[in-house]
Amino acid sequence: MTDPLSCAVTFPAPGRIPYPGGCVLEPGPYALDYLLKWRADVTVAGQVHRDTPVFPLLRELLSDPGKYGLTHAQAGEARDRFLTLAGQALAAEGGQPTWLEREFKR
Repeated sequence: MTDPLSCAVTFPAPGRIPYPGGCVLEPGPYALDYLLKWRADVTVAGQVHRDTPVFPLLRELLSDPGKYGLTHAQAGEARDRFLTLAGQALAAEGGQPTWLEREFKR
């Protein structure tokens, strides 16, 4: 695994998903929606993007990595890290990490 300090794109792991409960919301789909909108400080090639939606930024990085001073491989590493970290948070709420993979293909 790559050392996080040497990554071109860094962001924290999502914390526990604040599921509000209730009989209408299912925890897994709620967690997916939460993670697709989750905000954090993201550093891209040394530039900090404060309190930014992580998933949409990663999609931008994947579509045009050169715009952000990245290679395709670096953008892919960032996506893979998100899939691992957010996938763990999603699975903890009963969701499937493959749901996140599917979102990147849309």
